[in-house]
Amino acid sequence: MPTQSAPTKTVVVADDTEFVRERFQSVLEGAGHRAITVKSAVDLLHRVRQEAGAVDLVVLDLQLPGVSGVELLRRLRGLSTKPLSIVVFSGTIGSAAEVRELTTLGVAGYVNEYSTPQNILPSLAPHLFPDNFNRRSSPRVTLGIPVQYRVGSSIAAALTLNLSHGGVAIRTTSPLPLGSAVQVKFRMPGTARDVEATGRVVWSDRRVGMGVQFDTVDAASQSVIDNFVDSHFFSNRKA
Repeated sequence: MPTQSAPTKTVVVADDTEFVRERFQSVLEGAGHRAITVKSAVDLLHRVRQEAGAVDLVVLDLQLPGVSGVELLRRLRGLSTKPLSIVVFSGTIGSAAEVRELTTLGVAGYVNEYSTPQNILPSLAPHLFPDNFNRRSSPRVTLGIPVQYRVGSSIAAALTLNLSHGGVAIRTTSPLPLGSAVQVKFRMPGTARDVEATGRVVWSDRRVGMGVQFDTVDAASQSVIDNFVDSHFFSNRKA
């Protein structure tokens, strides 16, 4: 897992909204990383070319002025001398069909551009340190609700970090070891029914928390999760 001596990463934050760029830059630099901000497709391509393979991650607004999102992704792929991890701002995606297209173009994941500062680093950590995290492939929605998790006869309470169709990230300074079998229980906002699932810990980092990938979820609970993720993932699209 990443430790306090984890290497510094270079991240390009590409968004045409100043407060988004500044918020992500502040969090990344506060964690010891190098953040480069750009506000147009031309600037993004120039900086990635200029860095000559030093960029570890691009956090991308698909609606940057100058080049369409799909074409911009293709150009980025042709510029880097090493595999380039690209995370897309979820508010710039228009539909589930577009998510499927982006997957074929190698997009690593999605992050909410309106994430609070405390949620930014946990959202990006799996992409900054991909060898240390099992990355859930479906879109994730930032969500901070109480969650109870049980291992054997031990029960603990915490808050969630984010939720996807197939798992949940939990904020805790005492994460369980990788592979731990765990039962989780939480109640989705606006519902009166607890969601219960069994799963296993697929990433663990004492600075962030842990990720639980679901193994079994009853059909009714899975439907509640799916509806919440789908509706909230596309609820903050740019006009």
